[in-house]
Amino acid sequence: MLLVSTDSLQSVFQLIVVLIIFVVVLILTYYTTKWIAGYQKKHGTGGNVEIIETAKIGNGRFLEIVKVGKDRYFVIALGKNEITTLGEISKDDLVDLEKTKASSLAAHGFSSGKSFGDILSSFKGKNEKES
Repeated sequence: MLLVSTDSLQSVFQLIVVLIIFVVVLILTYYTTKWIAGYQKKHGTGGNVEIIETAKIGNGRFLEIVKVGKDRYFVIALGKNEITTLGEISKDDLVDLEKTKASSLAAHGFSSGKSFGDILSSFKGKNEKES
């Protein structure tokens, strides 16, 4: 006496085939997306224009510092449908981002020489003292 009919075996087989096809399509989509992103990153930059910093100032509105050529820096405002040049600034007026990050970390009690384990243990120590 057969408890499983051939129709149910065929249905299970079809389900497995569909799941395998689904997984293959997902994998192909993943690798295709990574390839396209790498291609655009490699071929999308000309080398003469570089975005130095971006700050969000509102819904869909940004301020950007853009380096053009060797040593020309512009502040631009980006909106949904417009781009406005606010002015040109000199390289001396720019704040070094690495120094700013390091000073921000130092203000919170971290130095750039600390490892993640050191930082984690300092947080654990602070939390145990507060308890």
